[in-house]
Amino acid sequence: MATTAFKGAPVTLAGDFVKVGSQAPQFSLVKGDLGNFTLADAAGKNILLNIFPSMDTGVCAASVRKFNKLASEMPNTIVLAISKDLPFAQGRFCTTEGIENVVPLSDYRYTSDFGEKYGVLMTDGPLCGLLARAVVIINPEGKVVYTELVPEITQEPDYESALAAIK
Repeated sequence: MATTAFKGAPVTLAGDFVKVGSQAPQFSLVKGDLGNFTLADAAGKNILLNIFPSMDTGVCAASVRKFNKLASEMPNTIVLAISKDLPFAQGRFCTTEGIENVVPLSDYRYTSDFGEKYGVLMTDGPLCGLLARAVVIINPEGKVVYTELVPEITQEPDYESALAAIK
């Protein structure tokens, strides 16, 4: 079981954080039109999962903006912004911020096991029930080739290392 921190306090995560070299766990998340988006929908591309607690925070919003900008530099890559926010809130944020190169996906449904499969569901602390901040990159063959579980929720991910893993 992995851990992260929120403002210095330890936070426990459900499951094991995905490992480089493993087959990416299947998932089904909710798009803005309330349809499902699965891992298979991005088959044949590099898939960057930008996982975070909520778009409605400064650090999470900054990561979505930054990956939106970097997406144009990543060949054959789809960037997925994943949180527990409702799809309507994600859509409103993306429209307001001019986010066009990132696909927002919601993990709000109680039937979803994405957080446990990827080892990012916070099980205690003030943000219990939300997703921890992490970046996972999956290659076109479905293998995990890069991971970063950000050690402190209030910090941004290492954008340059994520970009280097794709180039």
